[in-house]
Amino acid sequence: MIKIKSLTVKNFMSVGNQTQGVDFDNQRLTLVLGENLDQGGDDAGSRNGTGKTTLINALSYGLFGEALTKIRRENLVNKTNNKNMLVTLTFEKDGVKYRIERGRRPNTLRYFINDSEQEITDESQGDSRMTQAAINHMLGLSHSMFKHILALNTYTEPFLSMSANEQKDIIEQLLGITLLSEKAELLKDKIRVSKEDMAMENARLEGIKMSNEKIKETINSLSNKEKIWNTQKNLDIEKLKKSITELESVNIEQELEAHQQLEEWTKFSNELKQLQKDKSSLEMTLLQSDKTVKKIGQDLDNLHDKATCYACGQELHTDKFCEIQRKLEEEYGDAVNYNMSIMDEIAVIDEAIKLLGTQAQRPETFYNTIKEAYEHRQYLETYKTTLNNKELEQNPYVDQITELSTEALQELDWSEVNRLQTLKDHQEFLLKLLTNKDSFIRKKIIDQNLAFLNNRLTHYLTALGLPHTVVFKNDLSVEITMLGQDLDFDNLSRGERNRLILGLSFAFRDVWESLYQDINLLFIDELIDSGLDTAGVESSLAILKRMSRERGKSIYLISHKDELMGRVNNTLKVIKENGFTSYSNAVEVHEI
Repeated sequence: MIKIKSLTVKNFMSVGNQTQGVDFDNQRLTLVLGENLDQGGDDAGSRNGTGKTTLINALSYGLFGEALTKIRRENLVNKTNNKNMLVTLTFEKDGVKYRIERGRRPNTLRYFINDSEQEITDESQGDSRMTQAAINHMLGLSHSMFKHILALNTYTEPFLSMSANEQKDIIEQLLGITLLSEKAELLKDKIRVSKEDMAMENARLEGIKMSNEKIKETINSLSNKEKIWNTQKNLDIEKLKKSITELESVNIEQELEAHQQLEEWTKFSNELKQLQKDKSSLEMTLLQSDKTVKKIGQDLDNLHDKATCYACGQELHTDKFCEIQRKLEEEYGDAVNYNMSIMDEIAVIDEAIKLLGTQAQRPETFYNTIKEAYEHRQYLETYKTTLNNKELEQNPYVDQITELSTEALQELDWSEVNRLQTLKDHQEFLLKLLTNKDSFIRKKIIDQNLAFLNNRLTHYLTALGLPHTVVFKNDLSVEITMLGQDLDFDNLSRGERNRLILGLSFAFRDVWESLYQDINLLFIDELIDSGLDTAGVESSLAILKRMSRERGKSIYLISHKDELMGRVNNTLKVIKENGFTSYSNAVEVHEI
């Protein structure tokens, strides 16, 4: 069983720098409602644009490295913060714990099994293709199947709106026929190898035949190649020894130490320059402040000497004189205090410069960067290993010359060619069994699983109140009828289409879980909002409640309908405020 336990997101789409998390380990039917406080919140009935679908996009991105919809990876990063996007997903499968951490800017992909990080090798723009392949193999679930059985939403093209080939791919994945195709591809590779082995064996026998005719000519030719090979080997060895000598002439430990000293010197130099710059700026400010203090002092002196207005020169009355004097004294005090604060700041900077001490001479290095210094060591080890391997290499022509010289003519034996021919014929027969649409293997799989799919589909369509008959035929096409009349998907009303979409998805999930394994989680994004009448909504809710209660599923119903709050016990609020999305941690309980 795959049990998805929790999801945390940061700087993902509308979620900001404050990490948001959702616990999926609840086995409840939960209504997901938005509350856009930026547009009035509940009072204004604002439910749109809060980031409800962001939950499913984050789940899809965490598992598969791509959103549920066709959103480019770069556009998944929150546009306000524009960095440090991270999605973390924890889940269990068959008692084993898994964790995936995936993000952008910087690009990140970390994959843990039982808290042990798996090694990432074939990196591609921050995503490891090999690691993603391992995740896909572990899940056993393609992204297209994920959208049809786990993350149902209005953005995904309905199954019956797809092309015939796309529908066939989904059904083949569902029924396990895709496994036949995968085995057929492996068999094709084996057939190709058998053909190549036959060609090589025929060529070998022809070579022996020609060797018997021209054995001496072949020995002479191989002798010349032996000499050339030895000459080239000696040249390669000399070249490697010269390179090693040149690299060993540099004391790499001293070089690395010098780079470390250079890093400290650079840091010291930058700190000193910044302090000197700050001091220079403060000194200019102090000079201006001194002028201000001097001017206000002169104005006070002039006021006391002449008892006239320092600005217009007119004689002042006593009250006015006192008022101007008080104002100038306040300005003078403020200016003096400001002047002293600047002097204090300059003193602090002087003390910091003193603490830094005298700048030492810039360390000298052989390499421009420490990366080159580390590469020096790597190159040296590589050259030594290559030299050792080169010295141990044996001339491949010696054995050939010895064999031809001692055995000369060889007997032609076609038994291996005959064996390979028999093997190839058998492999081609098996390939026909796997790929022929009339193969009993393919028919057996379809007969076993298609009946169960049609049975579950009929069950759900009846429960959802759809009067039409929908059946998957043996050629994997879909037949929709009502009162004996054949219909297309587009003949149905919007509500009927949504009933059929839900019924198909529920049936697909039952078949998938019966063939592979259970999944605890189900998302339904606005499908119940679109076109369903009251009876349709009630029927859908009844199925979801029974699925949650009887099968222990954690079901999240994303909706804009406030009236559903009275039909569902648990509500998860998705709140949009100041442009960012948050998820309420508390579960609200409503009386029904």
